[in-house]
Amino acid sequence: MTSVLLTGSDIVIADIVAIARRDVAVEASPDVAPRLARARQILEEAAASGQQIYGMNTGLGANLKTPVTADFEAFQLQLVRGRAMGVGPALPRDVTRAVMAARLAMLAVGGSGISPPVFEALLALLNTGIHPLIPSIGSIGAGDLVLLSAVARCLVGEGKAEYAGAIRPAHEALRLAGLAPVSLRPKDGISLLNASAVSVGQGALALHDIRHLLDRQRQAAALSFEGLGGNPLILSPAIQKARPSGGQAEEAAQLLDALSGSTLFETTAALQDPLSLRCVAPINGALAETLRHAERAVEIELNAAADNPLVILDEERVLSTGNFHTPSLSLAFESLGLAIAQAASASAARFIQLTGSGRNGLPRYLSPVGGASAGFVPMQKVVTALTTAIRHKANPVMLDFLAVSEGVEDHATQSALVVQKLAEMLDFWRQLIACEMLAAAQAVDQRPQHRCGQGTQATFDLVRSIAPAMVEDRPLGEDASALASYLGCDT
Repeated sequence: MTSVLLTGSDIVIADIVAIARRDVAVEASPDVAPRLARARQILEEAAASGQQIYGMNTGLGANLKTPVTADFEAFQLQLVRGRAMGVGPALPRDVTRAVMAARLAMLAVGGSGISPPVFEALLALLNTGIHPLIPSIGSIGAGDLVLLSAVARCLVGEGKAEYAGAIRPAHEALRLAGLAPVSLRPKDGISLLNASAVSVGQGALALHDIRHLLDRQRQAAALSFEGLGGNPLILSPAIQKARPSGGQAEEAAQLLDALSGSTLFETTAALQDPLSLRCVAPINGALAETLRHAERAVEIELNAAADNPLVILDEERVLSTGNFHTPSLSLAFESLGLAIAQAASASAARFIQLTGSGRNGLPRYLSPVGGASAGFVPMQKVVTALTTAIRHKANPVMLDFLAVSEGVEDHATQSALVVQKLAEMLDFWRQLIACEMLAAAQAVDQRPQHRCGQGTQATFDLVRSIAPAMVEDRPLGEDASALASYLGCDT
């Protein structure tokens, strides 16, 4: 992929990832500029007719009833400066790029009425690698105005930005990149601010990472089947067909494929395995289905005119909206966090089964020397700590808000926080998956007559390329960390 083309539709999560993490250039299709110009014309004609337009000739929030009657350009700059209240560490570089790309994708739809030169300036900011320092705390999910003010300030030459590997004053970064500060025309300030681009941009990256880690979780679960001597008949298509729960049949099919060729199909297995193994298809299937729902929610936002007020091109009028509000997005990500926590709990349970007093002929604690050897059992504490951290991050927060702006904003979705805590959950999950893989590979080593399936053999070889089998007690935490680091690579 050499560039991503903004058309006002069809932007997908993979596009945002390419822009954010591979510095792929962004271009606007030829029909975007005329669309933006037409929207701007409709907006200006509506204002000239005397229509009240929120954030253009009126104040914002609690100042809604305060008219703006003069120096409209100065008001837009005041609006931007007056919302630069964010605090906390700056967003990482890739997240910042994702945020900028998400806002550009939304603006290309044509509902904001933004001045075409300001849109082009934001596009140039991204393509030249100027990254505003966006604070991480300050959004309650009723639009990310406080956080996005950092982007708007950078465009006008204020605040700070990262450019060419150094943090600089924004005006200096612009100069070094051959750009000039932009002038905001009426409504341009609120057009840059009043959107959920932080939630959507960071959310797109998190979903990409989750899809990658779900593949790793599948690999770990399949290897645990081998290590525990699980009964593969539980994965039979007829069982999944009998209760066609979302994602279940697909997960069972992928596990069966990984186990293909294993001696598990040639031996007499336990009638019923522990639920963490026996029910892995519906558990991971629920996660896969929830992930698909969250991906749809993000891609709707990426291709939507979520502005307030909104320029409706087909009807040639301007109306106030609630399109910036993101309850569906928050609910999708809260559900996804719970689904990950459920899959992680099953992973932890399989680890305990593998490393316990001995199941299906495995030595106690997976120690080949026995006696006073601790084997893998101390790592049960690590797995418990990781699982607890994941569960903590899975606790819903979207209902936690206060009425602000004198009661005008009396509902919020906390989408930025919901997405942030989900993204933070992923490091814990990745480390937990690594622990399960280590234990499952050690269990396979204790079954010298066992033959893995084609897929599970590849997973076993991957683990052993990073961590040798445990012969006597050693610092396994180092092995787990090394494997977890590799599992984070999106290869």
